[in-house]
Amino acid sequence: MALYDVIIRNGMVVKEEEVVKADIAIVDGRISKIADDLSGAAGKEIVDAKGLHIFPGLIDSHVHFNEPGRGDWEGIQTGSKALAAGGVTTFFDMPLNSHPPTIDKDAFDLKNNIAKQKSVVDYRLWGGVVPGNIADLEDLMNCGVIGFKAFMSGSGIEDFEAADDHTLFAAMEKIASLGGVLAVHAESDVITAQLGKITSDKNDQSAKAFSESRPIYSEIEAVQRILAYAEATKCGVHIVHISSAKVLEPIIRAKRKGINVTVETCPHYLSLTVEDLDVLGPIAKCAPPLREQAEVDHLWDAVISGDIDTIGSDHSPSLTSMKQGSLLEAWGGISGCQTTLNILLEEGYWKRDMPLTVIAKTMGINPAKRFGLEMQKGSISEYKDADLVLVNLNEEFTLQLEDLYYRNKQSPYVGKTYRGKVKQTFSKGQLVFDDQKVVPS
Repeated sequence: MALYDVIIRNGMVVKEEEVVKADIAIVDGRISKIADDLSGAAGKEIVDAKGLHIFPGLIDSHVHFNEPGRGDWEGIQTGSKALAAGGVTTFFDMPLNSHPPTIDKDAFDLKNNIAKQKSVVDYRLWGGVVPGNIADLEDLMNCGVIGFKAFMSGSGIEDFEAADDHTLFAAMEKIASLGGVLAVHAESDVITAQLGKITSDKNDQSAKAFSESRPIYSEIEAVQRILAYAEATKCGVHIVHISSAKVLEPIIRAKRKGINVTVETCPHYLSLTVEDLDVLGPIAKCAPPLREQAEVDHLWDAVISGDIDTIGSDHSPSLTSMKQGSLLEAWGGISGCQTTLNILLEEGYWKRDMPLTVIAKTMGINPAKRFGLEMQKGSISEYKDADLVLVNLNEEFTLQLEDLYYRNKQSPYVGKTYRGKVKQTFSKGQLVFDDQKVVPS
């Protein structure tokens, strides 16, 4: 009789196309066997998942943990603990807002060494594209970056400059030659700068004014431009955090033309509105900004239909003091990586009848395929990493400040009630979260 490290029995397994009852056996951090019934098998540890759904460990392809240099904003240890509590087993850390940003080999090595020591879940690192670092891109690719990130408008961080059009085009030629992918923050620098100045000159602190200073057509303009560059350079492009389904229209047309493009949205665009920004203030400020309820609803339609490829938290934390004061001057970023799955379940599954398989796609197999991890991650399959999340879909809870693992305990979701609670998280077969507490490694 085979002896497994862990056997998870009686759970409902969420795959990309179906949900089935199955047992899962784990050996050496990988899924060794999936079967209808493994009751005759022996395991060092047996987990009874009766009444629970087992999701593939989620992949959050968009977080800012800010270490090294700005670890007091978050840090890899607290950020990865929050992910474990939220059912995420792999994260991709953005090249900013750490200092130095991950724009060359030395910066990559520095961050990677910290992540090896501190992260409680698996990870990959993004490299950055800024004016003047084209010569560093090949070294970064050889280091193992998951892809590259550029801003088409101001990043809000002095040490990560926006990429002008000449830099973008040259970088995309290089990245295409390396077989990489470029992720872009797609807002027009000209439109947002000019409209932002008008709003600032008027000292209009309203949520509506802030949202209108970074309009949807600013996103569309930038997306159309980067898609033209993608067509010319044959570079794979990943458009991050779109705030409106209107931004999808040129992306869908580009896909039909054969342009190599994928697109992400975020949980805040699927659950919060400009009206929430008006009530909550700076804690809900982000860029692109929150939109009207109709935009939220249309984004959900796109998620459910499959037009949105991935969902990333864009967890962009800061010191609590930076989220206070006027809306125009406060830090623009939302702390939300711990609650992504809760939002998808409550707003998607419960309120909109979204199939659970959509979660397995948008935060599992789709990002795994897009970024070359599909042989290891992204689905519950034999021989892949045993990244698994056990969830009680029916358990209801109200998020409290003390529930958060963030270094700076702030979130626009505190006080909201969700159905669907993470009970256990396994990363490479290792239990990293167990019913309301992160398990020490």
